[in-house]
Amino acid sequence: MEEETAKEGNNLEPVILFETDDVLVINKPYGLIVHGDGKDTGPTVVDWLLARAPEAKGVGEEAKDQSGSPLDRSGVVHRLDRDTSGVMILAKKQEAFEKLKYQFHERLVRKEYRAFVYGRLNDRWGTVNRPIGRHAKDPRRRSAERGAKGVLREAITNFERIGMGEHKEEPFSYVKLFPKTGRTHQLRAHLRALDRPIVGDTLYAEYKQDRSNHLDCKRLMLHAHTLEISLSDGTEERFIAPLPQSFEDAADRIEEEVL
Repeated sequence: MEEETAKEGNNLEPVILFETDDVLVINKPYGLIVHGDGKDTGPTVVDWLLARAPEAKGVGEEAKDQSGSPLDRSGVVHRLDRDTSGVMILAKKQEAFEKLKYQFHERLVRKEYRAFVYGRLNDRWGTVNRPIGRHAKDPRRRSAERGAKGVLREAITNFERIGMGEHKEEPFSYVKLFPKTGRTHQLRAHLRALDRPIVGDTLYAEYKQDRSNHLDCKRLMLHAHTLEISLSDGTEERFIAPLPQSFEDAADRIEEEVL
């Protein structure tokens, strides 16, 4: 288990889980953005990577921000939202990037997330198969609900409920999430579409902000727990980002109140 503090004091230093000449696997802390977006001037995973592995400079695909200015996404194979913690794999060499990216594109990568959601998730297992587009009113959001704008892209998430209970007389559920596709904000949008948004999600659970005790948590309760993927030499690897202490504490809170 990892210790963590409130967001204001969160250590934004990634923890290395695995490293070779080709790749670097990290546990990304919540609050750390993966790469710059042309607006935010704070530290990024890319900054950290290039300080450690300068040879990764330029590895990946070219990208630009909304104004057309280039973005540095060196080494970035896949993304996690700023306030999502957990396992990420980065490429130090272009050949490794291409092999990893192909697996994400072809849905060969197996991912498991952990999350706490508001309310009781009555189904023990299930699948959310809802295409995702842009939110009709908020350009920051994606939507898997009626009225979504733009191109609707296929999005599939399997889930397993592993806990359910109450904290201070408010119901919550603890879930494993297995995304089969990799759309922007997919898990957050899918859980909102079920009316079971993720605890601490100020963007997709805005209506909960003044009504909930939030399980006494001070962060978005979404963590990328495991990642299974093939490396450049063909070996299959399973990487695990340990659950943050806040997740262990939240699980104890709802379990204690059930008892």
